Parts: sequence; structure tokens; C-alpha cells
Amino acid sequence: MSPLNLPRIFPTVHCDSEATPSRTASALSTVKSAISVPESELTRWRRTFEANAQTLVEGQKYLNSEQFVNAIAPKGDLSKIGRTSFATLFRVADANKRGLVSWDDFVVFETILKRPDADYWIAFQYFDVDESGTISYDEFKNVFNANIGSDAIPFDFDCDWVKLYLGKKNGAHVLGYNEFTQLMRGLQGERLRQAFKFLDKDQDGYIRPEHFKKIILDIAGHKLSDAVIERLPTLTTLSPGGRISYSEVNAFYNVIREMDMVERIIREATSKTKDGRIDQSDFLNHCVSSSRYSLFTPMEASIIFHFAGRGNSSQRLSLLDFAQLLDPRWKAPSDTVEKKPAPTFNSFLHQFAHSAYNFGLGGIAGGFGATIVYPIDLGEMQNQRSTVVGQLLYKNSMDCVRKVFRNEGFVGFYRGLGPQLIGVAPEKAIKLTVNDFVRSRAMDPETGRIALGWELVAGGTAGGCQVIFTNPLEIVKIRLQVQGEAAKIEGAVPKGAGHIIRQLGLLGLYKGASACLLRDIPFSAIYFPTYAHLKKDVFREGYNGKQLSFFETLTSAAVAGMPAAYFTTPADVVKTRLQVEARSGQTHYKGLTDAFVKIYREEGFRAFFKGGPARIIRSSPQFGFTLVAYEYLQKYVPYPFSGSAGEVETTLTSQREDMAQVRARNALRILLDVHGDFGRRSG
Repeated sequence: MSPLNLPRIFPTVHCDSEATPSRTASALSTVKSAISVPESELTRWRRTFEANAQTLVEGQKYLNSEQFVNAIAPKGDLSKIGRTSFATLFRVADANKRGLVSWDDFVVFETILKRPDADYWIAFQYFDVDESGTISYDEFKNVFNANIGSDAIPFDFDCDWVKLYLGKKNGAHVLGYNEFTQLMRGLQGERLRQAFKFLDKDQDGYIRPEHFKKIILDIAGHKLSDAVIERLPTLTTLSPGGRISYSEVNAFYNVIREMDMVERIIREATSKTKDGRIDQSDFLNHCVSSSRYSLFTPMEASIIFHFAGRGNSSQRLSLLDFAQLLDPRWKAPSDTVEKKPAPTFNSFLHQFAHSAYNFGLGGIAGGFGATIVYPIDLGEMQNQRSTVVGQLLYKNSMDCVRKVFRNEGFVGFYRGLGPQLIGVAPEKAIKLTVNDFVRSRAMDPETGRIALGWELVAGGTAGGCQVIFTNPLEIVKIRLQVQGEAAKIEGAVPKGAGHIIRQLGLLGLYKGASACLLRDIPFSAIYFPTYAHLKKDVFREGYNGKQLSFFETLTSAAVAGMPAAYFTTPADVVKTRLQVEARSGQTHYKGLTDAFVKIYREEGFRAFFKGGPARIIRSSPQFGFTLVAYEYLQKYVPYPFSGSAGEVETTLTSQREDMAQVRARNALRILLDVHGDFGRRSG
């Protein structure tokens, strides 16, 4: 019985099959079965085809080689594979060998890219010249030789390794698909062994540095940055003698082959150290702790640190130091255009402009957060007010809400919002700007780490600086809020903010400033470090390129405000008592110490935490929405003159790409592993 002639997109291939399915038949069969492909997918393929197909033949659109590359090549590829290299895959897509890809051909190719093993499947089709579904010894040899060129290191097809896969048996031993995948996986290692043996003229187990560089360029040049390639000869410094042993060559090859695992280990290990740096011991220890078996030998670890440390493998290195090894497209800043140091005045202007940018965004974000929580702020302040002797104004926060609504209506919850918004912009802006400025100065530029002590200093400094705006703002706001209810109860005529400012004078606007400092400095010193560590340590921001979602950012900012708000409530209570204009029958306070003593004596210790829950309810969402707005403004309205962030971005951390494009790139990598110029020579 003859086997069923299925389209070649199906995985079953029999080496001993007598049937010879043509690619044209496969293409037609695939198109006929397109009903199984979701319509949205076909629509997307059609849109891509129509956008790039500019070649007309007898009224039909086709893709030529260049247009085909534009249709399938990933945008912003982070590998060293150039867009022109994707023309190699054109030969697979061109089913009729006419130098053009039709719509039917394109659908077949895109359908193949949906396979989880599309990379090996495409490579198999490239070698299967006669489209028989198997690869013969001669096919493999001819395709191989046609693509490596005469100047490449020769490969012995009569070796025992090749015979294990392609050795002739009755003159007809051929490779099926599954056998081919295993051959391609081990081909680089065999090429490495043969190349070393060919270049080791003395057969003493050593080769010259230039020979080592030649081997690596032939089989793995597309996986290494130019900086690493230039330093390949320096591998001789790992051992005396000025030459490179086979064990060192093989160790370097193992590092390249497992580069994704190398990167994962480095990222995980550096994220767990206090200084954001690791040495060889840290690397090997993390290898042992994160896997069942040892992943890398001491020699392989030495090679990794040798190239990352630019010859000094004993130092502790940051993730940024490993960039030249992990990212094939890495370029040293000094290798581009040598820049002269900018004048001090220009540097000052740049810093000033960046701070002004942060200040503006901080003001917008602060106004947004303050508007959302202003009614809660009113309830907190009213609940913290001094009581008239023998009279309890509010039993709790909910009682305060009910009475304010009954006496003043819904508008009462937003009384004093105008001055709040006018003052909150510089208040929040200066806090965010100063914190960012101090952190940027104290931060390690390579690791992005900052010591906890400096985090506290940055937050505390920001809190202290904001009092310049906070104190006048809050004393006016508090008196506006208090007089609203007094007008209802006592029949007093409400006064505007201008009247209150003239009444207090410049010095009066800073009444209670000592209590304000006592509240705002520890608040910010607690808040900003907590916020940063929640993002980094709990939600793993930056781990393998992770970006926090809106909810994760909001949660970090809101949770950080809880301990900061509650533990600074006593200072806030004292500040409020000092800034409220005492009426007849209420306790008068001479200063900070006097307020603490009298409150404790008359109302007890619990009075210091009056409004504490309300402060948490207010501060958590306020700072949550403020920080979310600030970070999203920085993300979507970036500073136009900022330089590179110093991050290491590779295919491991890049944003998720279309899987079809990823598989096309991986197929090309398999072919380039045969030789760096694969596809360019055969035409």
C-alpha cells in the first residue's frame, strides 16, 4: 500500500517511502485546507503580502527576494543577523523555483512557521533539494559545500561521525527529518573538532590564536559581538605558552551554545547580591543551586569572566559588564564617536532641564492624586481637631463624614481644594524631583543599586525640602476647612484664602513648621525606599526585562504609603493642633513640645493616633495614584535629551515578538551555524 500523500507541513516523513510528493502539490493541498486556519490569521497574512508584494506578472502580485525579506524579517532584531540574511529563506518559500513567491507560496510558508519545530523543518527543506522528503549523502554534501565557500576550513565527509548519520547502506542510506535534526544539532561540534585537528599541524593539541579566531568566525561569528571577536586571541592568556588548547576551544564553544542559560544565571545571580555584582564563585554557586547538575565547568566560568572582565577575570562584575558577551550587537560607547567632555555650564543646564522636567511631571501627578483623595483628607483633618472642653466633636471618621455632609453638603468635602491644587503641584513636584536627584547621584551607574542609607537620605531630604511649600499650603487649607463648619454652627462668615494669608503674614504661614518637618522627613524616608523595594523585591521589576503592570505599580505605591502614613500620625496630629486657630474653650499650644505634653496629659497616648486610619486611607491611594501618574508620564512623555539607560537588552528580555518571525530567525540561525556566510554563496 502506498503511503498517503500529505502536504509537507505535516511532520510524518518515512525514509523508505517510495512516494515523491512535489512541492507544488503540497502548496495546492495546503491552500485547499486553509479553511482550518483562522480567518483573522489569513487576513493578517493577506495584509502583509499585499503591503510588500510589488512585483506584477500577468496581473498577479508576487514577492521578489527583497520584498519577501521585508515581509518576514523581525523589526528591530536584537541578534547580529542582518535583514539581508533572511533572503536565504526565500529559496524555501519559492516553491516553483521561479524567483518569485506567490500568495499561495506565502500561505504555505506562513503555515510552516506555525509549527513548533518550524526552524528545523525549514532547514530540512533547504537541504532537501529534490523534494523527496529525505536527504541523501550527496544532497547534504553538495548543499554544504555550496554554502561554505572554498576559503572555509575543509570538512571531511568520510569521517566516522558523518557515517553514523549518512553512511551508505546498500548505496541508499538517507536522512529522514528526525535524523536530520539530530545531525544539525551535533554538526557544529564535529566541525569544531575537525577544524582544530586540521589547524593543529604539529598534532600537539594546541593552535595559534589566529586559528582559533578563524574557527569561531566560521561557526559562531553571528552569535558574538564585535568586541568579543576582537578579543578572541586573548584566550591565550588563560594558560602559559601563547597558544590555545582544544579543551579551551571546546569550553568556549560550550559557553556560546549555552548562552541563553549563561544570561539567565548572570541575571539571577546579580539580582540577589547586595552590590549587584558577582565573581566566578558566585556564578558557579548559583549554577549549582539552580540546577540538578553542574551546568558549567570552572574553565567555562573563567572564559565567561575573562571576556566580560576584558582580561581581568578576578574582579566582581555587574550585569552591564557582561553585555558585550550576552548581546551580539553590543557596541562600546568609546568605539563609536569619541566625545569630548561637555562644558560644566552645559552639564549644569542639562541637569537643570532634567530636574525641571521631573518637577513639571511631579506637579501634574500630584494634582491628580490630591484631587482623588481630597474628601478623605478633609475627614482626617476634622477628626484631628482639638475638642472644646466637655464637647466631643466627632466620634470617629464615619461620624465626621456624616456631620460634614449634613452641615455643608457634598461641596463641603471639596472646600479648600483650590489652594490645595495650587500648592500641591510644587509640593509633590519638589518631593519627587529631589528624591530622584539624590538617588541618581548616589546610585551605582553600572548596577543601578543604591545603598539603603542613601535611600533614606534621598527620601528624608525630599520630605524636608517639600515643607517650604507644604506648611503654608496646609495651614491655609486647614483654616479654610475648619471655618466651613464654624460658619454653620456659630454663624460666622467664611473668609477666603487671601484673607487668611494676610492675617497670618509670612512668618505665620510657617507656624507648626517644626511639626511639619517631624512628619514629612520620616514619611518620605520610609515611603520612597519601601516603594522601590516593593517594586524590585516583591514584584521583580527589571528581572529578565520585566515591566510592572498598572496594578503592580499602583499596589507598590499604595502599600508603601501605609506604614509611612501611620507611623508619622503623631507628628501630623501635633501639626494640625498648632495650625488650627484655637477658639474659645479650646486648648492653646505654645509650641511643639508644649503640644506633645498637653495632648498626652489631657487626651492620653491614643490621641496621637487620631485620624491614623484616615491618614492611611488618604495617603495610600494618594501616593498610589500620584506615583503611577508620575511613572506613566515619564514613560509616555520621556525626557528628550536623556542618554541610554545602561540596561542590557537581549532577545531574552525584549518584548514578545510574533512567533512566526521568531521561528524564521531561528531557522536562519541553524543554517548560519553551518557557516557564517551560509546562503550568500549559493545564490
